[in-house]
Amino acid sequence: MELKFILESLLFSAQKPMSVKELRDVFATAAEAEDADAPVKSLKKVKDDDVTAALETLAREHETAARSYRLVCVAGSWQFVTQPEFAPWLKALVGVKARPSRLSQPALETLAIIAYRQPITRAEVEQIRGVNIDGTMQTLLERGLVESVGRAEVVGRPQIYSTTTLFLEYFGLRGLEDLPAADELRRIVVEKPPAPVTVDPGLATAPPEQLALAETEAQVTGQESPQ
Repeated sequence: MELKFILESLLFSAQKPMSVKELRDVFATAAEAEDADAPVKSLKKVKDDDVTAALETLAREHETAARSYRLVCVAGSWQFVTQPEFAPWLKALVGVKARPSRLSQPALETLAIIAYRQPITRAEVEQIRGVNIDGTMQTLLERGLVESVGRAEVVGRPQIYSTTTLFLEYFGLRGLEDLPAADELRRIVVEKPPAPVTVDPGLATAPPEQLALAETEAQVTGQESPQ
C-alpha cells in the first residue's frame, strides 16, 4: 500500500491538522501493535522527507483532480480544506464561527514589519513606521500573532518580537518562506543601539557611575605612566 494513501486516510479521519512528526508517531504506534504485519512495521522508521514528499504528491493530485476540497499545509501541519467557492453552502450547514474583528491598517503595517524583519525590537519597528506603536503592539500580542522571543544584546536589553504559529494560521501560510516578496521593506536601514558597555571584556554591564570611575582611573593612570 502506497504511503500517500495511508497519509490520505489519516488526514481524512483526523480531527485536527497534523504535522509530519505527528503522522510519523502514528506509524510508530501502529508498528508496535501485536497484530502489526510486515508492511505496517516497515513504516515505523519512515523519514520526514519521505512523508513530506508523499504529502506534496497527494496535494498536487487533489489539485489536478479539481475536487471540492484540497490538501494544504498551514503552519507546518497538513489538513484537507474545502475550496473557497463552496463557502455559502458550508456556512448554511455548520454555521459561522465568531471570529475576532479584522486587523486595522496600522496593525497590519506593524505586523508586516515584524514578519519580514523578525526578530525585531519595538523601537526598530517605530523607526520604520515613524509613529508610536504601543497600542498596536498590545493588540497584536493579545491576538497571539506576535510574541516576545528574548532580549536584544544592546543597551537596555529591550525585548525582541517574532510572529507566532497563529500568525501563519491566520494568513494561511505554510511557513515564513511563503510570505510574498517585500524587498523594499527588507532594505530599509534600521539603526541598532550600541552594545552594552563593560568595564572589562567579559564582565557584566556596569552601572554608569562605575563606568565613569573606570574611565577616570584609566586617564589618571595614563597621565602618571613614565614617558
